[in-house]
Amino acid sequence: MLRSGVTDVCQPRTELTIRTVDWDHPDAEALRAAMAAEVGPRYADRAALMSKTQANAVDESSVHRTFVVYRRDSEGAERAVGHAALRWNGPDLELKRMFVHPDHRGTGVSAALLQASENSVRDQGLPRLILQTGDRQPDAVRLYEKNGYTRIPVFPPYEVLPFSNTFEKRL
Repeated sequence: MLRSGVTDVCQPRTELTIRTVDWDHPDAEALRAAMAAEVGPRYADRAALMSKTQANAVDESSVHRTFVVYRRDSEGAERAVGHAALRWNGPDLELKRMFVHPDHRGTGVSAALLQASENSVRDQGLPRLILQTGDRQPDAVRLYEKNGYTRIPVFPPYEVLPFSNTFEKRL
């Protein structure tokens, strides 16, 4: 479990805790639903294309690890604020469903999720972490580039999604 103190501009000092949970854990499911509600409308005009492919679907049996970040506030209440999962994609681990609740962006949650994910890949002895994000998620692209991820050619199964941005980070 990774712990780090975070000081927010608008909030008193809070604590982050990262937990490994099952893919179907209620907090993980709630965060993925929040992500779908936020990101889904950006791609509504591509719904027909998306329905023809399962490229972006996650088969639970391929999931290596699911992380949820919890933030404890000054009153001691804990709230799930971030999610990331790693799935096997051939010989690589791929980052999937990285999401931080909008109220907690810019507070270290994404950095903590990336660190936990990268450490998990290192623990497997793998040389890189790969990921895909869409062309209508510029904040995600900036986050990954800022954290040392570089663009790579589109990898399976995303070749059927022409708007894919694909990245790797050498570890």
